[in-house]
Amino acid sequence: MLFRSRERTTPVAVLAGPVAEPEVAEPGLPAAAAPGDDPDPRVEQALAQLAADDIALVGQLLLVSWEGDTDEAILPVLTDLRPGGLVMVGNTREQAVALRLNEAILRMAGSLGMIPPLRAVDHEGGRVQRIRDVPNLGSNAAFAATEPTDRDACERGAAQAADLRGMGFELGLSPVLDVLIDPRNLAIGDRAYGRTPDLVTRLGTAFIDGVQRGGLLATAKHFPGHGATSTDSHLEPAVVPGSAAEIAARDLVPFADAIAAGGGAVMVGHMIVPALDPSDTPASLSAPIVTGILRDRLGFRGLVISDDIGAMDAITDGYTPGEAAVRAIAAGVDLLIIVKDGENQVAARDGLLAALRDGSLPRERVLDAARHVLEAKARLGLLDGVQPPVTGCDAG
Repeated sequence: MLFRSRERTTPVAVLAGPVAEPEVAEPGLPAAAAPGDDPDPRVEQALAQLAADDIALVGQLLLVSWEGDTDEAILPVLTDLRPGGLVMVGNTREQAVALRLNEAILRMAGSLGMIPPLRAVDHEGGRVQRIRDVPNLGSNAAFAATEPTDRDACERGAAQAADLRGMGFELGLSPVLDVLIDPRNLAIGDRAYGRTPDLVTRLGTAFIDGVQRGGLLATAKHFPGHGATSTDSHLEPAVVPGSAAEIAARDLVPFADAIAAGGGAVMVGHMIVPALDPSDTPASLSAPIVTGILRDRLGFRGLVISDDIGAMDAITDGYTPGEAAVRAIAAGVDLLIIVKDGENQVAARDGLLAALRDGSLPRERVLDAARHVLEAKARLGLLDGVQPPVTGCDAG
């Protein structure tokens, strides 16, 4: 195994009592800051810069897409929103173009005096393969069917990191850690490693280790688990069945282990989980789920990202962009993915800005979210220009 052995927290302990401090695997990216750690001067300097400018502060909580494959198309997004990150979705299928666009992002952000944005891509392998002229690693399900070792999974993650880092990305929005329980769930389907928590945990944590040994930040998704739903949250509300104990034993195990193994980011989905939040609020907007379970029970100290709040019907059918943005940040999310529609991006930013200024969204929570974004940037070298080392799956 690539990760040091430890006792797994039981499902009852996860939801009913304190969870042991996560043990971070070494080597890899530097660990996220723990409560009581000495402040990182790079983060503190950047946070002080943001604290003096509400628009820049709120912008740091946005991970937005843009239209087109020209350098010029990027500038209005940077100028208007001053986002914490940009995510490449349908801009190009070619690695050379992706590299050019990512270089343009940093160059233009520098000319605007911005803190360098995270550059992200939703690129899993299999049917979610944004850049087409690099090797497709295949779906997680197809990979799992080969009966791979932990080392195989680590090397698969390292290979993806090498491709994406070579194109200028820092943040990969993978892997999927959903345990596929309901075969009707085509939204997840072969994106999942399999139908058992142990299999998903073993391959998912090793993949994350490989990605982060390769110098990128991995993103475990879709917390607290999308695999037991029968519907697609892109199209309609998706409800996760089961009791709290069943969900903990089935869905939370891969996320708990990924966190303990040093995973740097977690994406929260839009599923409704009545056993964890009886108000039927989507998980991404739910303080009991994001803060109560992910932060407090599982002890996650890294970057919490929402699934897309701009174009997924599970959110857009019930909330305006501004409402969704404010509720997600208040719940404990740090970085909001908003793709497709520039008007929704502006509306989300304006909603956050208004709530910050009228006090309905506490400034302390906004600063806390921005701090998590900046800590991720510090780990990735964006605040000082020093990229993290590539260690490879043989190290440690």
